[in-house]
Amino acid sequence: MPSTSVEPCTFALFGALGDLALRKLFPALYQLDRAQLLHDDTRILALAREAGTPEQHLANIEEHLRLYVAKAQVEEEPLRRFLARLSYVHVDFMKAEDYAQLAERVGASEQLIAYFATPAAVYGGICENLAKVGLADRIRVVLEKPIGHDLASSRRVNDAVAQYFPENRIYRIDHYLGKETVQNLIALRFANSLFETQWNQNYISHVEITVAEEVGIEGRWGYFDQAGQLRDMIQNHLLQLLCLIAMDPPAELSADSIRDEKVKVLKALAPISGEGLATQVVRGQYIAGYSRGKAVPGYLEEENSNTQSDTETFVALRADIRNWRWAGVPFYLRTGKRMPQKLSQIVIHFKEPQHYIFAPEQRLQISNKLIIRLQPDEGISLRVMTKDQGLDKGMQLRSGPLQLNFSDTYRSARIPDAYERLLLEVMQGNQNLFVRKDEIEYAWKWCDQLIAGWKKSGDAPKPYAAGSWGPMSSIALITRDGRSWYGDI
Repeated sequence: MPSTSVEPCTFALFGALGDLALRKLFPALYQLDRAQLLHDDTRILALAREAGTPEQHLANIEEHLRLYVAKAQVEEEPLRRFLARLSYVHVDFMKAEDYAQLAERVGASEQLIAYFATPAAVYGGICENLAKVGLADRIRVVLEKPIGHDLASSRRVNDAVAQYFPENRIYRIDHYLGKETVQNLIALRFANSLFETQWNQNYISHVEITVAEEVGIEGRWGYFDQAGQLRDMIQNHLLQLLCLIAMDPPAELSADSIRDEKVKVLKALAPISGEGLATQVVRGQYIAGYSRGKAVPGYLEEENSNTQSDTETFVALRADIRNWRWAGVPFYLRTGKRMPQKLSQIVIHFKEPQHYIFAPEQRLQISNKLIIRLQPDEGISLRVMTKDQGLDKGMQLRSGPLQLNFSDTYRSARIPDAYERLLLEVMQGNQNLFVRKDEIEYAWKWCDQLIAGWKKSGDAPKPYAAGSWGPMSSIALITRDGRSWYGDI
């Protein structure tokens, strides 16, 4: 991460003893401090409802820091400096009188950042209480997803926050947007004529976006069963990736220019209804199987499960964008739990040359693919065709990579976690990597019509064994178009 400077601020973390804060946010703040990217006068307030002494809670935070930060990166001097910034404040988020102590800790002209690592249902109440103690005029608020469970509920949440804060001080998190590789999509496309001149329906055959999770529910049954994989992953992460792949060049690298182009993509998504629900969308639910060689239960057998649940743990679909650039180019989206491996990647499939001069039996090999990996190892690979080596090979072709692996190429640099980048951008007042209200609304509008179609049809999710790549019908979805998912084994 490059050296930079930020203004001093008070960083107020609501929900400071929750899993997200302990596992991701405090480690990210520590790494920023370790890299000397926090101002010397920046303070961090850990706000939570839990009783107990401040010393007990600060010790708990330190314990989790040592657990979730790699041992080689836990350095005693930076850790001591970071812990010295922390204060624990007991606050009932819905009691206005508890906010007076927060106001007392913030200087009259000091920048305040309020990070809501809480359920979205309390966002409005927190904002109202911040306003009551006179903090609303100098605050940036950071909202974690999910923001609602459909279009109507997301509007209620956003409208409650908008009563107190203008859009230019609201930062909606999608942590995928903080990943180095996702940010590189902008540079890859718009700084390289090699790609941008080919980035349309004349040269691209189709696009795949896969976000596969190896884990199951991990004790989140109550939340996940109300959400499902469509709401949990596609409405935000996968549609954001689709927008960055499909958007037109922004007029400039400003937050609104980039987000204007993303909104155009969401507005151009063709709705899926009627017969399309059967041919363009597959939803599944994992049953018992094997993960890493060990037997694992099915979704309905998980602890505290509802054995009658029809919530999907897998979704695959074909999305079509109704504009000139992407007319006739399908985008295949796939995401699920209990899959063979943890994998997030985008695969751009380029069309084969119009004039073919090589051996007929090799024709199916002739295509270039740009593979953008988000996890587990971030990097970019372009697969190109070359002649196989050897006197006996003739003009036999082989597919090989031109590869940029971030961890190999930048050996001296640690790849920052997405939350590190996003927290730093908030402190700098930069909204480029955050989601605007209308983006969320158009994404929900498109997903809501899928959910409504499922309810109307009454079709149950298709079963798939844990440790597999999903229901067989998800393979049929793409093979029906004469294609296959890249890399499935």
